[in-house]
Amino acid sequence: MTKTTKAHLALLAANIIYAASFPIAKNAMEFISDGQFVLMRVIGATLLFWLTALLFVKEKTDKADFPRLVLLGVFGVAINQSLFLKGLHLTSSIDAALMMVTTPILVTIIAAISIKEKITVIKMLGIIIGFFGAAFLVYQGNNANGNESSLIGNLYVLINAISWGTYLVLVKPLMQKYHTVTILKWTFLFGLPLVTPLGISDLASTNWQIIPSNILFFMIFVIVFTTFVAYLLNTLALRQLSTSVVSAYIYLQPLLSALIAIWFFNSSITWQKIIAGAFIFAGVYIVSNTKSKN
Repeated sequence: MTKTTKAHLALLAANIIYAASFPIAKNAMEFISDGQFVLMRVIGATLLFWLTALLFVKEKTDKADFPRLVLLGVFGVAINQSLFLKGLHLTSSIDAALMMVTTPILVTIIAAISIKEKITVIKMLGIIIGFFGAAFLVYQGNNANGNESSLIGNLYVLINAISWGTYLVLVKPLMQKYHTVTILKWTFLFGLPLVTPLGISDLASTNWQIIPSNILFFMIFVIVFTTFVAYLLNTLALRQLSTSVVSAYIYLQPLLSALIAIWFFNSSITWQKIIAGAFIFAGVYIVSNTKSKN
């Protein structure tokens, strides 16, 4: 098996984990609060990344980079983690997965604002198409009957995607200077104090004996696999594949998440979600496959 094949398998595994985390995390939050889950996830990831750094990646960090690392903690952990789980708690896992696919579009917009990267007319068309799909998904969430979709939940996930896109732009210069584990250990450490107030009271008062064993497994899955293992698999893939190939795999997440949610968690998919997903996919494809002006 070639290194390229292994990289593709690692990337596929990472996106299967990400896709599974949508319905898995949603089901776990039937027993624990989103704030408590955020705090548990950040504590677990912080410990795992610092342990990995201690054992395998002994690298010094320039003090001049700490302000940027603090911002990574704000956008990549505090806002990203809290709003994602809060939004997922309110809306369907399929809606959340579709919203997250807008990330490449959001990264393009944020890069244009922050680093003055020019946007072509074709890219702007892709951005408009993609956001039309996202807006339609938010709209149908506002008009949905039952609890499968939610306006505020979809908006939370969209804001989370904006925060994640900001993180990706901010982290890019540091990726050329430090090992991924070094960046993540500081990112999660700086994000931890910001999410602690959200879940400390619920975490302290949790009666673990009444939580079913399958829910405990779901919690461990999100903490260990979604937050830690999947990111390391992505890093492994980036050593052999281009960033465009790696980012293209995000297109699989809504499909995989929908299949997992339908097969294992009795979720449903509507024609409105199919239409919204088609617009989002089209917008992301146009943005991702159009070169920027120099």
